[in-house]
Amino acid sequence: MRGVTLTPLKRIHTDKGDVLHALKATETSYCGFGEAYFSEILHGQIKGWKRHNRMTLNLIVVSGKVRFRIYDDRKDSPTCGETMVVELSPDDNYQRLTIEPHLWMSFEGVANQTSIILDIIPQPHDPQEADTKEYK
Repeated sequence: MRGVTLTPLKRIHTDKGDVLHALKATETSYCGFGEAYFSEILHGQIKGWKRHNRMTLNLIVVSGKVRFRIYDDRKDSPTCGETMVVELSPDDNYQRLTIEPHLWMSFEGVANQTSIILDIIPQPHDPQEADTKEYK
């Protein structure tokens, strides 16, 4: 989908615990740093829909498993009307999901535990710059 990038991430196994990479300033997808925060999602729960108007999201599932849905309703986009679904987990699909502004996004906890997502954004969070609507 136009405006969405999946970047495989390194997981370095060590005897005392793994190291999970997230984002480097030298990567082409790096667009600045404003804030990093964690979101929890419970099994079977869905958060969404949300559309950011200025903010690029860099989402990394650090615990559990999360199903993301991205919907493109941008009239000038070649992927207008399309939905993309991707499941991420540090155990079997460890990738960073980068979502550019103006795309709708929701996420669902699919692990039998609380899942945790790290989001690295290029500016401090501003709740006024996003649109939300109920998930259907």
